[in-house]
Amino acid sequence: MEEGGGDPLGLLCRVGRPAKPAFCTSGQNPGGGGQLGGHRWALEGQAENRLAVPTRVRSPGPPEDFILMADSEPLPTLDGDPMAMEALLQDVFGIVVDEAIRKGTDASEKVCEWREPRELKQLLDLELRRQGESHEQILERCRTVIHYSVKTGHPRFFNQLFSGLDPHALAGRIITESLNTSQYTYEIAPVFVLMEEEVLKKLRSLVGWSSGDGVFCPGGSISNMYAMNLARYQRYPDCKQRGLRALPPLALFTSKECHYSINKGAAFLGLGTDSVRVVKADERGKMIPEDLERQISLAEAEGSVPFLVSATSGTTVLGAFDPLDAIADVCQRHGMWFHVDAAWGGSVLLSQTHKHLLDGIQRADSVAWNPHKLLAAGLQCSALLLRDTSNLLKRCHGFQASYLFQQDKFYDVTLDTGDKVVQCGRRVDCLKLWLMWKAQGGQGLERRIDQAFALTRYLVEEIKTREGFELVMEPEFVNVCFWFVPPSLRGKQERPDYKERLSQVAPMLKERMVKEGSMMIGYQPHGPRANFFRVIVANPTLTRADMDFLLNELERLGQDL
Repeated sequence: MEEGGGDPLGLLCRVGRPAKPAFCTSGQNPGGGGQLGGHRWALEGQAENRLAVPTRVRSPGPPEDFILMADSEPLPTLDGDPMAMEALLQDVFGIVVDEAIRKGTDASEKVCEWREPRELKQLLDLELRRQGESHEQILERCRTVIHYSVKTGHPRFFNQLFSGLDPHALAGRIITESLNTSQYTYEIAPVFVLMEEEVLKKLRSLVGWSSGDGVFCPGGSISNMYAMNLARYQRYPDCKQRGLRALPPLALFTSKECHYSINKGAAFLGLGTDSVRVVKADERGKMIPEDLERQISLAEAEGSVPFLVSATSGTTVLGAFDPLDAIADVCQRHGMWFHVDAAWGGSVLLSQTHKHLLDGIQRADSVAWNPHKLLAAGLQCSALLLRDTSNLLKRCHGFQASYLFQQDKFYDVTLDTGDKVVQCGRRVDCLKLWLMWKAQGGQGLERRIDQAFALTRYLVEEIKTREGFELVMEPEFVNVCFWFVPPSLRGKQERPDYKERLSQVAPMLKERMVKEGSMMIGYQPHGPRANFFRVIVANPTLTRADMDFLLNELERLGQDL
């Protein structure tokens, strides 16, 4: 402390000597130490690097053990050694670049290195022990974790609705993790509070709204649950205080092709899964508006109050887009909240060629959209967008905790967005999308969408020309669903056990491809249909050669079936 500075609040809990500054700018290094990120960190007792031995605590009296421990030499970890910390991170980043990025996106490398759970558990040595490990051991741990993990950025990973590795989005994720802040107040996340609002504003404009609200959520399932909760609160605001006692029997409506989070959300929110009325879908998986009308009338006749319709833009299996305009008409007639689950298909709004698939989405009250899927922004990046401008999010979820959301702060407290959400701590999910968008531009992202559609069409046409491949249906999105019919079943469709035997093909081929590590494709039954493959063409680095490999590999793996 400078002379006369004093310590009126007793903040310098030191014994026997004044506190040295823990941090100083480059060029000032009072205690010796290393340099990290352009700054020097002062290290006390750096040469000896050992713990002080605390004396026995006398009673009565202050807890001197703990005071002395706080004033002792740095613990024998990286906590007090910035040079070692920097060296570790440089080594880890090198491993990540080499193993997870270079090899993990190289078509000549394996998608996965399969091991049975018992063997994998032994290889990983998962037990947490009392003693720490050396620098070299930790680096080997990192290599092992990456080696036995599935490489979702690999061009032969077709298994999920997310794939690929965008370098700018990854850079944003690294920065986000390094800064380790929470997106609830402007005082601790000033950059990201402003950035999140700008990104959400851009997404809303693509939906077709000039104003509104929104928030990034931990996944599309939570976005859907938020929409259900907001719709309920808007209609029955007393439920925030009085709970289910304030509610009549409610009914919400969605198609049989909806995401399972709708049923989970109904259960979680106390509505119960019986409140979910399943609307019929046509042969392509699209909700039938006429049946929606019928289901609403039926619910009303049974004494329930219809309050929400959840349509889907890009169903999980078939990739279907519900007729939003027709559904919006129904919602408008009945005064119901109109939610669109566009977690999968929302990114199509970026394409001038294909955005017609979401015609009518501007009439929705809320939209769920996951840029971590088709845009490859990286998990997780899930937005809930609202047309509402009445601060509904905050009214529904806010409780104004006085230790976070003080109203007498020195800045505009409307920038503290944390009371809009159910969470307290909330990770930053906007930077990766913002940085990727800055690098690619809207035009670059549009090209990604159009390229995915083009490669999907190429794959479909190739399937049509190959013996043993049969489309489930012509896709309208990038979900390509088909059967591989092995040689032993070709021409045997009339056999009574044909469907049963065909259902066994996809699981067997999935096991073979995963154990070889050559590729990963999802499969599932669907209604009366036997198990079929669902290829997702989303990775922005895919080429026609990858489509050819996929078909050739299935032929190779299934030639003896």
